[in-house]
Amino acid sequence: MAPDTQPHPVAASIVVPTMGRADYLDIALQSLLAQDIPVPYEIVVVDDGSTDRTQEVAARAGVRLVRHPTRRSVNAARNTGIHASRAELIAFVDDDVDAPRSWLRALLDGAARHPEADAFGGPIRPRLEGRAPRGCGRDAPLITSLDLGAADTQTDRAWGTNLAVRRGAFARVGDFDEALVEPSGDEEEWLTRLRQAGGKIVYISAAGLDHRRAPQDSGLRPLARTAFRRGLAARASDRRRGVEPGLPRELRTLAGCIWHSVRRGCPQGLVMTSHSAGRLLAGLRER
Repeated sequence: MAPDTQPHPVAASIVVPTMGRADYLDIALQSLLAQDIPVPYEIVVVDDGSTDRTQEVAARAGVRLVRHPTRRSVNAARNTGIHASRAELIAFVDDDVDAPRSWLRALLDGAARHPEADAFGGPIRPRLEGRAPRGCGRDAPLITSLDLGAADTQTDRAWGTNLAVRRGAFARVGDFDEALVEPSGDEEEWLTRLRQAGGKIVYISAAGLDHRRAPQDSGLRPLARTAFRRGLAARASDRRRGVEPGLPRELRTLAGCIWHSVRRGCPQGLVMTSHSAGRLLAGLRER
């Protein structure tokens, strides 16, 4: 059934924060518009200060668009989506996903199977569409991913790329923290508050989607740049939680990444090295 745009209740609200990535958003919306469920749902795109074709893409897709005049943060966009949406179950996805037709149905079925749960995550499958750097088989995924197995399970973690929350949980715990602007740990802080309040997170194994990188973003240089920025942010996230390692350990990790890259001739290791370098630089800036 097509997404609903009328004022009566809907089974789910899909919130898509975006900023300046119209081409990615276009593909994400095509997949979200094609969900094979027999009940109405809505899609709310929150434009966090884009200056590209984002408005045109949303208008062509026929989905609701809410705009921030200037860039704020992904958490601010999520909060805007919460307050603009109508359903009891709010699903958050990034603008660079490709969701199979069964994704939303699996998510709704999972929420029905686990009425005691407040939040839900699902598999996130990295998909590099260009000529990705060669790996050696011992590398971590180059972009956000999640795989907790083939069965539903309670978990402490889920990522904003594929995250659903019951509206009542926000009433109890509050909104996402808009002061967190780093691209790491932005949803993690809210999930920590949820767990501390006695909330439960469940991984829905059938509710998986693809996390894309277009060909121009799948090469070594763009992946390394992104990894460096995420390393900076990851260190800040660790510091916020009081679990940041000491600088000697960060330095040893960087040396290990360099050794791995050289010893095994592993281009993907250079992406790991960039992430570690970002972490070390963030640590040095703290001094």
